[in-house]
Amino acid sequence: MNCPNCGAPLHLNPDRDFYQCDYCQGYTFPDKNEDGIRVFDETSGLACPLCSVPLFHAATSGWRLQYCKQCHGMLIRMAFFPDLIEELRAQLPAPTGIPRPPDRAELDRRISCPQCHAAMDAHFYGGGGNVIIESCSACYLNWLDQSELRRIIHATSSERHLDEDGL
Repeated sequence: MNCPNCGAPLHLNPDRDFYQCDYCQGYTFPDKNEDGIRVFDETSGLACPLCSVPLFHAATSGWRLQYCKQCHGMLIRMAFFPDLIEELRAQLPAPTGIPRPPDRAELDRRISCPQCHAAMDAHFYGGGGNVIIESCSACYLNWLDQSELRRIIHATSSERHLDEDGL
């Protein structure tokens, strides 16, 4: 990808959600997709655990993740997952509506961690959204299927309260 200002090559800054030009120092932000994710044209070196296609570097609200362009799944580091959720929730109006129940069959799904290839643990996400996610405790990574991040951040405050209390 080349700079729209001067034509020089752009590079992807680590842990940022933009490309930068080494020549003119200009910034280029890819458009957000329907999930609110900026997907870059650079592969991450890992493969999607569902599709086996390369995952791409991506970002949302300045937080970096890896994204599958085919199934729209996301690989997110556990270290910043709670902060990401909190920041995305702060950007939204108060949630409304009744969340749909999760598909309990997803608890039996076995996918391999894209990084270490061990089986990821399928479990309910405890912060609302009625979502079942997969986690690798060895690599500190979470896998979210398409729309699960959106369902988590749009969870009502009463739903989040119930989930935190385990009810």
